[in-house]
Parts: sequence; C-alpha cells; structure tokens
Amino acid sequence: MLPVVFAFLRRYVPFITLPFAAVVGIIGYNLEGMLSDKYTPYQKSIEGKREDRLLEESLAKDVTKVDSLKEKKFVPRSVFEKNVSPSLQNTETK
Repeated sequence: MLPVVFAFLRRYVPFITLPFAAVVGIIGYNLEGMLSDKYTPYQKSIEGKREDRLLEESLAKDVTKVDSLKEKKFVPRSVFEKNVSPSLQNTETK
C-alpha cells in the first residue's frame, strides 16, 4: 500500500504543492500587511544631495582668491598626481 501512495505522490506532487503554497503565501502576505509599518519617510535622492553639497562648496569658496597662472599649480609634477580625487589633493604647495 505504501508504494502505491508514494507513486501517487510522486506523480501528483506539483498539483498538491501548488495550492498549498498559494494558501501559505496568501496568509503570509495578509499577515505581513497587518503587522508591518508601511510608512517610509521621504529622503532626498543621492543626486539631489550631491548637487546641494557641491552648491554649498562652491558658495563657500572665495571667488576673489584666484591662483596665479604663472605658478602653474594645475600642472602635475609627476604622473602620480594626475587624476587625484579632490579629497586626496594636497592644498599646500611644496
């Protein structure tokens, strides 16, 4: 008798598990909807934050203080000073 039951289950397991999984999914979905907090606070986008930060940095700079073109501070002394992140640049000249 047991081999007949196993043969039946092996053949019809998709038809048995699909309704069972659907019932469990529906119950879980509704239970989560009742228990969870659906409120998500508004946050500004990353691009918006970056634009605000860059605007604040540009407004904080003194526009009257400009480097001399004769000193050529914009030309790197070695290949290692090319394409350096602004946060890693040394503002002092050696």
